[in-house]
Amino acid sequence: MIEIGGRKIGPGHPPLIVAEMSGNHNQSLDRAMQIVDAAAASGAHALKLQTYTADTITLDAAGAEFRIGDAESLWSGRTLHELYRSAATPWEWHEPIFRRCRELGLLAFSSPFDETAVDFLDGLGVPAFKIASFENTHLPLIRHAASKGKPLIVSTGMATLQELDEAIQAARGVDVVFLKCTSTYPASPADSNLLTIPELRRVFGCEAGVSDHTMGIGVAVAAIALGACVIEKHFTLARADGGVDAAFSMEPAEMKLLVDESLKAWQALGTASFGPTEREKKSLQFRRSIYVARPMKAGDTFTAENLRVVRPANGLHPRYYELLLGRRIAGDAQAGTPLTWDLLLPR
Repeated sequence: MIEIGGRKIGPGHPPLIVAEMSGNHNQSLDRAMQIVDAAAASGAHALKLQTYTADTITLDAAGAEFRIGDAESLWSGRTLHELYRSAATPWEWHEPIFRRCRELGLLAFSSPFDETAVDFLDGLGVPAFKIASFENTHLPLIRHAASKGKPLIVSTGMATLQELDEAIQAARGVDVVFLKCTSTYPASPADSNLLTIPELRRVFGCEAGVSDHTMGIGVAVAAIALGACVIEKHFTLARADGGVDAAFSMEPAEMKLLVDESLKAWQALGTASFGPTEREKKSLQFRRSIYVARPMKAGDTFTAENLRVVRPANGLHPRYYELLLGRRIAGDAQAGTPLTWDLLLPR
């Protein structure tokens, strides 16, 4: 169990639901504030930004290697510099956005993409840093973020076991939460491989969750059954509004559904348990038991015709039914009499 901004994360505590704004502000601070308000209204627990400039991520170059050539990509044909310039959250917006989050009871933090962003966010008092999947091999960045003494939430997209080990070694000294992530946009449930979540906990001894790029809530809710303690989903006001991440982002009604169903899924985990729960005990009377089904006289023999296993549960347990066939009744009994041991004649 770890703690982020006063909220406990891990076994015994509900999953932390993080709404990722990313570039869905569409370069409007007013829209960014509306996204914060909508995230809070939906019941999300935290809001996350991304902190970078195009120049801290890539070069302003138009060569083929700096252009997205995948025809299936949402951003096909754009240069990296152009894409990141259009998606970046202006640094001067961070403080008012974080202030609004605090006013609404949301945790607020961000993904720094270089050391200057770490220092900037640390100056704003963020409770944690998020390391994006595309940065999980950027060990100097991870070491610098860890030097601030705050928890790191690290997405695992594309990372090998060795790379994750290197990342957690670079973060030595601070708490780490690994988020299972599939770095395609949108991602397919078939590529989600949620069984990795308990393996992350087992191998690295840290908490684990999911950064989910699939559509809908099914994958995220399923992750909770495997121990996910953090659920991160991209969030927008409306996909129809467009934007660099809009196509795979959740809308407010979907986020509220995720919050509600995630809590139910977590509550349903409970513990390994057998026998009736406290609330089930009053239902025990409606189980089956053994009853006299036809009027009987003293000395009559129990048969399949005059002895039945029915509801309610005031007679002997059904496990004794076969043992009672062929035995004799000690006294007269009407149909509907629950069978008890004192109604049996000795052998």
